[in-house]
Amino acid sequence: MILQALAAEAAKRVRLAKQKVCPEAMRAAAKALPKGDFRFERALQGAGLSFICEIKRASPSRGILSESFAHREIARAYEAAGADCISCLTEPRWFLGSDQIFCEVRQDIALPMLRKDFTVDEYQLHEAKCMGADAVLLICALLDARTVARHLAICDDLGMSALVEAHDEAEIASAVSAGARLIGVNNRNLKDFTVDLSTAARLRDNVPKPALFVAESGVHAPSDIAALRAIGADAVLIGEALMRAADKRALLADFRRAAQ
Repeated sequence: MILQALAAEAAKRVRLAKQKVCPEAMRAAAKALPKGDFRFERALQGAGLSFICEIKRASPSRGILSESFAHREIARAYEAAGADCISCLTEPRWFLGSDQIFCEVRQDIALPMLRKDFTVDEYQLHEAKCMGADAVLLICALLDARTVARHLAICDDLGMSALVEAHDEAEIASAVSAGARLIGVNNRNLKDFTVDLSTAARLRDNVPKPALFVAESGVHAPSDIAALRAIGADAVLIGEALMRAADKRALLADFRRAAQ
C-alpha cells in the first residue's frame, strides 16, 4: 500500500534525523521556543469557508505537478490572494518536498503553516515546532487513538494545532475519541490514491461540533467549493488544482467567490 510505504520511508528519515540531533535535544529545543497560540486553527474559525492552500511539487498519483516549482513565489501568491493558511509538503521521496522548502516559505510569509508530512514518531512534532510550523498532520490510518491523543497532548504543550485526518467512520470515531479539534476528511483514499469528492459529504455528520471540519483533496472547480460549503465544511485544503494553475491568484479568487 502506498500509505504504508510512505510511513516506512518517514520512519527511516526519523532514524537518520535522530542520529544528527538526539530526541532529548530536539525536545528541549522545541520547548525552549515561545509557546504557540494555536493560530492555525484560529484562522479556520471565522464565518464561511476557509482556505488552506498547499505547496507541493509532486504526488505519488500525479507525478510532477510543477516543473519550475518556485515555492517562495507560490507562497507569496497564495498570501496575496487571501489564503487563510498554507500547507507545505516536506516528504522528499514521493512529494519532492523538504524541510528546507518549508523553512524558506516560513521566512517569506506571515500566514499560519501546516507541516504536511507522515507523522510516525513524536520526534517529528518537535522538529515541526523548531521549523516554525503552526500545525502538523496526524493520519488515523497510521496512528491509533491512544497515539493520536498522546501526540495531541504534545502539540497542546507546544501551542501547535494538529489536523487529524480520517477517511471513514471508524477513523473519525478514533479522531473524536482522541480529542481532535481539527478533523480533516480526505476525499483521496491514501491506500490506493483514488478520489471520491462525495466522501466529505457522506462523513460530514460524523464530525461533531465544536471540532472544525476540513475537506481535503479532489477540489478542481468552483462548483466543488460550492458543494463543500453547502455541506457545512469549515475549511478546504486544495493542492493539485492550485499547483497546476497558471494563475494561482485568479483561481483562488474564483474559489473564494464560489464559497460566498
